[in-house]
Amino acid sequence: MEHCGKTWKFGDDINTDLIIPARYLNTSDPEELALHCMEDEDADFIKKISPGDIIVAGKHFGCGSSREHAPICIKAAGIACVIAKSYARIFFRNSFNIGLPIFEVEEVDRIQQGDELQIKSDEGLIINITRNEEYSTEPFPPFMQELIQCGGLMEMVKRQLDKK
Repeated sequence: MEHCGKTWKFGDDINTDLIIPARYLNTSDPEELALHCMEDEDADFIKKISPGDIIVAGKHFGCGSSREHAPICIKAAGIACVIAKSYARIFFRNSFNIGLPIFEVEEVDRIQQGDELQIKSDEGLIINITRNEEYSTEPFPPFMQELIQCGGLMEMVKRQLDKK
């Protein structure tokens, strides 16, 4: 996967209640959830982003409750991927299950709000076009690349069953 996008920067410990406030969990409709993505952290976030933009955050992104609504609302909002220093374990798994690419990058502090990034996930390379810097991340193995390209685990399984 190769992608370019503009960054939206957040700090450490962005929990699932900040990603999608609990008051909106009475629905599982991705489009409805997307309308409230990051609302309690930035009330106008959904109005400012463009499809393909990238969230960049610090440590423990997605901590808190284990709701899968959090990565669903990020993906449905049109965010192409999330780059953080580290993730809560369940958020990490839920993200791949729904086909949201996430990357762990130690140098996230060097990335600023609005920087244009180029992601080369098969190479494990993130290029900060704005700052002319490169950051390394673990490349996705072929299985994970296929999972993301299919749109998540359920879609991947459906495709595999359809081939039989």
